[in-house]
Amino acid sequence: MRWREICGVVLVFLIWASSAQAQSTYGIGRQATAAEIAGWNIDVGRDGSNLPAGRGSVSQGRDIFAQQCASCHGEKGEGAIGDRLVGGQGTIGTPRPIRTVGSYWPYSPTLFDYIRRAMPQNAPQSLSNEDVYAVSAYILSLNGLVRDDATLDAKSLAAIKMPNRDKFVGDARPDVKR
Repeated sequence: MRWREICGVVLVFLIWASSAQAQSTYGIGRQATAAEIAGWNIDVGRDGSNLPAGRGSVSQGRDIFAQQCASCHGEKGEGAIGDRLVGGQGTIGTPRPIRTVGSYWPYSPTLFDYIRRAMPQNAPQSLSNEDVYAVSAYILSLNGLVRDDATLDAKSLAAIKMPNRDKFVGDARPDVKR
């Protein structure tokens, strides 16, 4: 008798599961449009791939940083309630490393990517591409990585070699793209 009950429950479950799998739509949502997908496809590769058009200077970045960033990161990127962005060169191999853009960040295009996606914290993705190039230029100048009169665009930003670039350990797994 117990065997029949078990088989009955299993049979009901199998019928229910196969009918649930046969459904192709749930009647909610819709496919994203190409424009919606393009709006989210803003990732920038470490080599600078997918950096947008635009340009920004250190002096423009200084003004934008003062308005949008200094309240969290300090007037000169020294840190406040937000992370420290400047200094720390030569400390990464020490017992007390100071991880900043100038000491730790491996690729300059990913600085652009992070700022564009996440900053300012109270209004992410609110800065224009020109603003992000300018803020990137200013932060890099504070770290001595570009001159004070520099203007960055996709080509010049991708050409900057960060001091800690070669200090990271690669991923030797065969399924990881290099």
